[in-house]
Amino acid sequence: MRPPRWLLGSWLWLLCISEIWTATFKLALIGPWSCDPMFSRAMPTVAANLALSRLRSDITLSRGYWYDIRLLDEDCSASKALTELGDMEGYGHAYIGPFNPSLCHAASLLAQHWEAGLASPGCLNADWPNLAPVTPPSRVLFTVLRFFRWAHVAIISAPSDLWESTGQEVASALRVLGLPIGPVVTMETKNKGGPQAALRSIRDANKVKVVIMCMSSVLIGGEDQRELLLAALDMGMVSDGYVFIPYDALLYSMPYQDVVFPQLTNSTQLRHAYSSVLTVTMASDQSFYEAFRQAQINREIRSSVTATEVSPVFGTIFNMVYFVAKAVEERRQAGGGHWVTGNQLVQSDGGFDFQGFNQVLHGGRDGRGLVAGYVVLDSDGDRLVPTHSLAPKHTDGAVGGLRPMSRSFFFPGGKPASASFCWFSPDEACSGGAFTGRQGGSLLLFCGVTGAFLFWIKKYKKTANITKLILTLDDIVFIDTHLSKKKLNDESIMRSLLEVKTPQRSIARSYILTTPESSNIGVLEGDLVWLKKIPIGKSIMAVNQNTQSLFSQLREMRHENLNLYAGLFLDSGIFALVVEQCPRGSLADLLADSEMRLDWMFKSSLLMDLIKGMKYLHLRGLSHGRLKSTNCLVDGRFVLKITDYGLPMILHSQSITLPEDPQELLWTAPELLRKPVQGGSFSGDVFSFSIIIQEVISRSLPYAMMDMPSQEIVDRLKHPPPLCRPLVSLDEAPAECLSLMNECWNEDPSMRPSFDDIFKQFRGINRGKRANIIDSMLRMLEQYSSNLEDLIRERTDELEVERNKTDKLIGQLLPKSVAQALKKGKPVQPEHYSDCTLYFSDIVGFTTISALSEPIEVVDLLNDLYTMFDAIIATHDVYKVETIGDAYMVASGVPNRNGNRHAGEVANMSLDILHSIAAFKIKHMPEIKVKIRIGLHSGALVAGVVGHTMPRYCLFGDTVTTASHMEASGLPYRIHISLNTVKVLTSLKVGYHIDTRKAQVKGTVDTYWLMGREGFDKPLPIPPDLIGGASNHGISLDEIPVERRQKFLDRQKNAKK
Repeated sequence: MRPPRWLLGSWLWLLCISEIWTATFKLALIGPWSCDPMFSRAMPTVAANLALSRLRSDITLSRGYWYDIRLLDEDCSASKALTELGDMEGYGHAYIGPFNPSLCHAASLLAQHWEAGLASPGCLNADWPNLAPVTPPSRVLFTVLRFFRWAHVAIISAPSDLWESTGQEVASALRVLGLPIGPVVTMETKNKGGPQAALRSIRDANKVKVVIMCMSSVLIGGEDQRELLLAALDMGMVSDGYVFIPYDALLYSMPYQDVVFPQLTNSTQLRHAYSSVLTVTMASDQSFYEAFRQAQINREIRSSVTATEVSPVFGTIFNMVYFVAKAVEERRQAGGGHWVTGNQLVQSDGGFDFQGFNQVLHGGRDGRGLVAGYVVLDSDGDRLVPTHSLAPKHTDGAVGGLRPMSRSFFFPGGKPASASFCWFSPDEACSGGAFTGRQGGSLLLFCGVTGAFLFWIKKYKKTANITKLILTLDDIVFIDTHLSKKKLNDESIMRSLLEVKTPQRSIARSYILTTPESSNIGVLEGDLVWLKKIPIGKSIMAVNQNTQSLFSQLREMRHENLNLYAGLFLDSGIFALVVEQCPRGSLADLLADSEMRLDWMFKSSLLMDLIKGMKYLHLRGLSHGRLKSTNCLVDGRFVLKITDYGLPMILHSQSITLPEDPQELLWTAPELLRKPVQGGSFSGDVFSFSIIIQEVISRSLPYAMMDMPSQEIVDRLKHPPPLCRPLVSLDEAPAECLSLMNECWNEDPSMRPSFDDIFKQFRGINRGKRANIIDSMLRMLEQYSSNLEDLIRERTDELEVERNKTDKLIGQLLPKSVAQALKKGKPVQPEHYSDCTLYFSDIVGFTTISALSEPIEVVDLLNDLYTMFDAIIATHDVYKVETIGDAYMVASGVPNRNGNRHAGEVANMSLDILHSIAAFKIKHMPEIKVKIRIGLHSGALVAGVVGHTMPRYCLFGDTVTTASHMEASGLPYRIHISLNTVKVLTSLKVGYHIDTRKAQVKGTVDTYWLMGREGFDKPLPIPPDLIGGASNHGISLDEIPVERRQKFLDRQKNAKK
């Protein structure tokens, strides 16, 4: 039957409608699927198909729309990938990708030209044309950095074009937001030195303590990050307070719900290094691994691959496909059901939620696009735990806010210092510029909110800080640094080797462990610290709350010319400030060192450091009150650092009164001598500074030129006239400096300049003059070179002692010839020995002894026994091969050939051991005699080193097997020897006493007992086989002490049950 003509015409009319041809919405998925483990293990086809499968069952989507996915490969090289983008036209109405942010701008322009949509989780700029809004990772990263007030950041990339270009784009995006990004470096490949050079450049950068890692996470198979973190651990950066943020985790949801990472479980070093990693990743309601396994159980994923072998980018691909479909549906409904073109995605108004792969995601309103919650993760052993949450934008304003959770992030090297400036605008960090009126209002509002937040922190979380303020002997290890300044003999070094291990660092130095009463220097978390002990008349039982709050504020003060506080020490009747240790001592020590030549350039540099530090304190509203040259310290770089600031307030808070020493009052201003003020005054600090100027210029003590007792000088200062001031020669310093000194010690406090004015005046003293700092440094180098030979000789002597120790230890583990070859890096070839003798011995009834003893008692027994054996073999030409449990193995003729003396050496050693065993007693069971069986055999064997890790010198051949059999078939207190050994002993004609042991089985050969030797008059124990009723094997029940016998019987009874 032919169809009606009108029906055929209707079909033709429908075919003419273009929209019917485009009812399938095509998606093209672009990514570097073969460039990195993060992408190569993402299974993009499976993820996209899973999303399409769930889209078909989503009742919120139109049944008239179908989606088709095309997978496009993005080249690993950014330049090649850029040229290939132009050939991707027509593959999709919308493109998901690229993941390389350096391609995003070009991809957005091409998509605009193609009238297609573009949605990429890797793009860092949401304002490019045709780019559907997705929260850029850089914005999330910026929010986290702003929360912690970290402005100075470095970026390190893996040695690949993909990650290197990603690192550059991340740096550019953060700079646009106002961050002063520091070094942007790429680590070298492993065969070219690895990440050390890149880490050194970061470590040398000023103020940088936060490092963004652009590379695949080690937790999902990234080897570059493993090398980087382990190198940072070896270089001490973990313990120095560096924080590492993995960038790749922003692109997916890192599993953290009840997930154990074997990479951390199996490596203690990596687990230690990863404690410095602050992970920011998408929040999830369910672990990615668990969601993947659930999809496999539901037969939605047919692959049998293990979930832990799949990259979490799988979930990101799923989410992006689903988001595009939801955005298309939103645009279709907004357009009255008309067909949606790809370039309309950028106009999506959002307002929808949907179930992502393992979390709920949101289509933000007002064009905010795809938004998700994020979490900050800290490592807890081999797991990750959330410490902060970042709400999605659509629920928390335009920026979102980071909120602390129940657990705090642990910084193993201490939290990096916060930036104290220009963090007021939510969109600008440190870019500078003037404020508008609206910005000023926003500033006041932000300051108010911040103040309230800080008040809450201080009120409710003060306890967390207090626990770190008070230090005890459990926190600090006190050491004697003077020991390293003199030559040490081998024995003293063995006693003084101190290894201090902390969660941050493990250090080993040749220091003697000492007590806080005899030393002011200690090790805190791997760093040297100095204790400023406060003399107190009565012991302090506790540090009160006011002191803790005050010291907490002082400890937060950061300046390059302040010696930072580490804590308060309270233990063993000692109350002290714990500060950074400055190796060059105080300014007074430096000035008193006649061998240190200081020209004016050097002196002015020290004074400028002092001015900067005091200016900082006064700007913070804090007067020093005790400023003098003894509390101005000089570090290893000759930078002056002020200490003891705030000490008067601490003393007052603890109700401590220090005795007045007239010598200590020479820096005090006259008005404060007459009427002391708790904590001093700003003008009083200026007067103290003028006295320090006199010390630096003249390199003498205060008022030294006046030749008067300190008490008399103090009295004259209190009661002028005449004015009592130091006398300084006019030719010792520039006139401007002397004039400034006179202004600073003016009798009228109101006439003294402020440190801000002093800074401006002092800075101009050397301006316009030819200040040759190079000459100053060269003179210093000459001074150092004069002491360099002595220093090298001292270090060489110490190194020689350490080398001898190492050689001695290696010689105890391996033969000398083998050890020398291994030290030179030469392979040790197996060697054949035609004539040698082996010794085996075993403890009779060792199993029973072990059953009657505690494990520690068994260890002590073997240690005592083998120590005695080691002393005996030292007198014979033999080599101890190994001990396995209660078995003891010795060889002669190996590795040093000794002709036919090998059998005689082993025989003599066996007789000595048998003699000594008769008098040996077990400490915990002296009633039980230790009986041993000894077996000897002579013949040929092969010896060689086995393994690279813990190499062992092993012997192979029938001779080894036979010698072991001779021991196993022997009897207690007997030396069982073979016919081969008898022949060698007989040829020596020394007079060995040998008895024949007839073969017990027909067809086997006779063996022999070694009974003694002519001239050997030491008594030997009587073998049990010569005593009637004695046991030849094991220990009889009668030999067991009564108190242990019942315990032994109970164990046997329980074993039978």
